[in-house]
Amino acid sequence: MSGTEPHGSAVVDAGVVIGHLDMSDAHHRAATAALAQVAGTAARLLLPATAYAEVLVHPFRAGAAEAAQVDAVLAAIPIEVAALERSTARRAAELRAVHRSLRLPDACVIATAVEIGAVLLCTTDRGWPGRLVESLAPALQVLTVDRSLT
Repeated sequence: MSGTEPHGSAVVDAGVVIGHLDMSDAHHRAATAALAQVAGTAARLLLPATAYAEVLVHPFRAGAAEAAQVDAVLAAIPIEVAALERSTARRAAELRAVHRSLRLPDACVIATAVEIGAVLLCTTDRGWPGRLVESLAPALQVLTVDRSLT
């Protein structure tokens, strides 16, 4: 993505947000850089509700205050939480049924990006993006956050 005018929506997966939040995470530097880039170029930055739940698991183990801090960070970026609509859930189930190695949380992220017509999907997962996403939405660009690029 380039240019100075924000355009289109971008969807991020839980791994990117978790990497950004956790300074000891292998993806921390790359995830933080990717979020800054994407937040500066996308009109909207969305985190699927299922990925939001995944992001909150560890903070809730530490306490409600930690989870509240996560919400404050997401609001500051800003990242919106995208609801899991029926059509999105249906597409995710179809993806999971056809691509047996694709985990349901990942299917929900991909389905969200496809259903909202996102221009960018940002992920730390190197296992599924490439050809699968291209076959579903050829205009959807995948940015894979790679810890080795930091």
